Parts: sequence; C-alpha cells; structure tokens
Amino acid sequence: MKISLPKILVLFLSIFILQQSIYGQPIIVNHSCTNIKSIPENAIIQAKDNLHIAYGHTSHGSQLITGMNKLDDFMGGTGLYQWHDGPQQNMLDIDDYFVGGDLGNPDRTTWASKTRDYLNNSNNSDVNVVIWSWCGEVSSASEEDINTYLSLMNQLETDFPNIKFVYMTGHLDGSGLSGNLHVRNEQIRDYCRNNNKILYDFEDIESYDPDGKYFGDKQPNDNCDYDTDGNGSKDGNWAIEWQDSHTEGVDWYNCSAAHTQPLNGNRKASAAWWLLAELSGWNGVTSLFSPGDELPFNFELKQNFPNPFNPTTNIAFSLPVNTHVKLTIHNILGQEISTLINKQQSAGTYEIQFDAGNLNSGIYFYKLTTNNFTEIKRMVLIK
Repeated sequence: MKISLPKILVLFLSIFILQQSIYGQPIIVNHSCTNIKSIPENAIIQAKDNLHIAYGHTSHGSQLITGMNKLDDFMGGTGLYQWHDGPQQNMLDIDDYFVGGDLGNPDRTTWASKTRDYLNNSNNSDVNVVIWSWCGEVSSASEEDINTYLSLMNQLETDFPNIKFVYMTGHLDGSGLSGNLHVRNEQIRDYCRNNNKILYDFEDIESYDPDGKYFGDKQPNDNCDYDTDGNGSKDGNWAIEWQDSHTEGVDWYNCSAAHTQPLNGNRKASAAWWLLAELSGWNGVTSLFSPGDELPFNFELKQNFPNPFNPTTNIAFSLPVNTHVKLTIHNILGQEISTLINKQQSAGTYEIQFDAGNLNSGIYFYKLTTNNFTEIKRMVLIK
C-alpha cells in the first residue's frame, strides 16, 4: 500500500496529539458478520432464550425475515435457527411488523411515537430489543432529516434504558459513493461509532459478495446490479454471478427476498443472527479451529490483517491450552482504550474483528495476555 507524504505527516503528528478515551464499544454488524457458521450454537440458543424483539419495517426490511425463514432448512433443519411471531418454546421471539410503517413512512417521526405507545403497553413488557428499518427514504433524506432520526432514537434509549434499540442504514440505490444515500449512511455510521450505538449496516452488507469482493464503488443497487466497466450502465449482478458459480443448497439457498436476489437475503439473515448473538452477550470471537485439527503447539498473537487498515481489521491468536484471555487495544501513549476479550477461552485458534471507526488515524497497539503469556503487536490506522 503506497502512503502519500501528507498522510505520513498526519500519521506521525497524530502520535503527539492523540488523546482518545473510549467508554464502551459500539456494536457494528456489517458484511464481515455474515458467516452464520462462525456464530457458536450456544450464542444462538442464548439469543432465543433471552431476546424478545419488535421489528418495524416494510418491504426492504423484510429481506432479513425472508432470509431467516429459510435459513434453518439450509443449516440442516435442526430447529436451531427457527423464529416465531410471538413467544414459543425453543424459537426466537420476533413481533414482526409490530406497528405499521417504517422509518420514513408515513413520515419521518411517526415511527417514534408508535414505538413509545407500543412499549408503554403492558402487554409488550417482555420486549427488550427494538429494530426499525428504512425503505428508500435515506436516498432523499437531508442531513437534518437524519439528525431527527438519530435524536428520536437517542431519546427512546434514554426513556427506555432497559431496551436495546438498533440503528440501521438505508439500502443501496445505485447512486454510488458520491450519492446522497451513501453520504447520509455515513452520517448514521459516524454517529453510531462515536456514541457507542448498535448498528445493523444494511448498505454495507449488500456492498460485498461472500468472498469479500467490494462493489460499493461500482454504483450498486439493492438488486445487486452494478456497473462492471464504469460506463454508467449496470450490466452486472454480483449476487447472480456468485450464485451461478456456487452450489445452491450447499453454498447458498433460495429465498424470495423483496427487491433483491436470494444471496442478499441469505447474508441479511446471517447478519441478523450475528446481531442478536452479540446483543445476548456473545463477544464476536470466532473459532478458526475445526474438529480434527491439531491444537496449536504455542501461544501466538498474529499480525492483524489488513494493516494498515480503515476502519476494520481482524486480529487472530492461538492458544495451546485452556486459559483466561484478555485482548486489549492501546494508544501510542500505552493507555488501554478498549477491551475486545476478557474471558476464559478453550485451546484453539480464534479471530475477532476490531472496528476503529471512532478513532483518529495513528499507531495503535494490541496486547494478548493469558495466564503465562503476553505479546504486543503494532497496527496502523489510516483514514
């Protein structure tokens, strides 16, 4: 990666001026949170046992639900990934379409008053998660409109402190990185990162295929159409291309997700379960260890990848024995600014994503501490 002189100067100046303190961490669910097999079974069960969700949406938001409807069959039909509209044993409880409309329909504020009335109804006292989605209204939103949305969400969080409210970005509309849709979604992302909110990043999830190939700079839309050669014509479809080169029923499953392709509905469903697993206490640590693999011989903290990065990077480590693990992030002054892991961990190899969206460019350190091993490595954030 070639780094320009101005960026180098900014980077090293930041070493002397960086003073960053973090109280808590945001939960950002994006394209990197779409591997359903990375979520431990106990985290799925815990989500089903503990969460009671009210989900408000119209057609675009239904992509999550449509994908979830078919996911359990795809995963073997064990019942692990089943949900039900209302409490039912061994199923995730979702009050789907809990009130009419979405974040911009019939206007940009009615959803908040409807949510308040719903939560004040004693019949809904078990609800502890509220999710609202958009259906195209971010494309025409002004900065003030999004500020209104963020303010209303924040007020609901204040008034109902025992309920987790999930923010969401709007779906792709083909206008590209310079379009209003992306600019307004960035406004939502920045707010969530800087204020430790919970975000389901709808736009980001549908900007990548399962191999991590990025299409956001190719003017993609929600149907997964994109411009292959920069001539302004959307002559490719990343989801159909991926589906055609992979096996249905093995790599992906058919579902009738509104306005889009089955693969996009698959990824939205997996990301939804990732979100719920995190809300129920899972820390996002994924095991890279499969049955039959040999256990690591040594403790090892691997170099983060990518590095330099912006704003997310993956950190992997290996444990030869069961041990308590603490993985922390430190600034250039050595001050601990974030704790990614602090728990007992079984022997194996693990990976966790670090999102530095609310940090300034600069040099940071990550530190792995176990009962009898400590290692520190350096990473570089360049925005």
